[in-house]
Amino acid sequence: MAIAGLLQRHAKGPLARAVRRFAANGAALAGLAILLAMLALILAGPAFLAHQPNDIDLLAINQPPGGEHLLGTDGVGRDVLARLLEGGRISMLVATVSVAISLVIGFIVGSVAAMGGRFLDGLLMRGVDLAMTLPPVIFLLVLASITGAGIGSTILVIALLSWPVLSRMVRSRLLELRERDFVVAARGMGAGLGHLLWRHGLPNSIDILVVYATLQIAAAILLEAGLSFLGLGVPPPDASWGNMLNAARSSIVLERAPWQWMSPGAALVITVLAINFVGDGLRDAFDPRSDL
Repeated sequence: MAIAGLLQRHAKGPLARAVRRFAANGAALAGLAILLAMLALILAGPAFLAHQPNDIDLLAINQPPGGEHLLGTDGVGRDVLARLLEGGRISMLVATVSVAISLVIGFIVGSVAAMGGRFLDGLLMRGVDLAMTLPPVIFLLVLASITGAGIGSTILVIALLSWPVLSRMVRSRLLELRERDFVVAARGMGAGLGHLLWRHGLPNSIDILVVYATLQIAAAILLEAGLSFLGLGVPPPDASWGNMLNAARSSIVLERAPWQWMSPGAALVITVLAINFVGDGLRDAFDPRSDL
């Protein structure tokens, strides 16, 4: 009986309610299914392809889709499908790592500002205000031009641009948390800042971090594509959806070889939409007002 009662209480907990709300969201489930299918194709697809992303076939230049090349070839005879999957892996890698870095920075800054006292709060928040007042596009281009093109520098640029908003969200949550009895009691018993952040700050910020990470991955994919399109992101011959679009920007390719830009463009749109649907579903699922 005791075990049954414990399981019943656990099933009615916040996490269980969030899972039920997410499962009831049709758009979020559709986005998750599309995203999982896209990830499976990106990760497992190259094992079944006969061509590598940078294999050049001068006898198959600008070949339309069909036959040996399912999505056609580009202007130097490279297989578009192989480069599309390679570009997806690189875009996902850049987005995931950059968002992970920005999550760490944003959480540390926001939580230390909330829990570290008035002096640290004022100092850190003025730094966040300064970072948020910089024009994002200009700041992005300046950072990219300083660090140069490459996967590592692209990750760094996106990470440095993404953390300020999260830090404010975490600070807002923890400002309320620090006044609760169990946090006040922990302080009174001599708990340090690290203990407060690890035992109280992080568990109570998980919902913010999960939702923000999901939505920010979509934004990071778009940022990487934009940087690569401008020549400041992932450099050729490495493939990314952005530099594939850049390589197909000429009017001749746009008119006579649309498969070279339609494939990366469609992959970019579908992936970002799917991630946004999942992110919106997670945001609604973690919102207790959704039950009202």
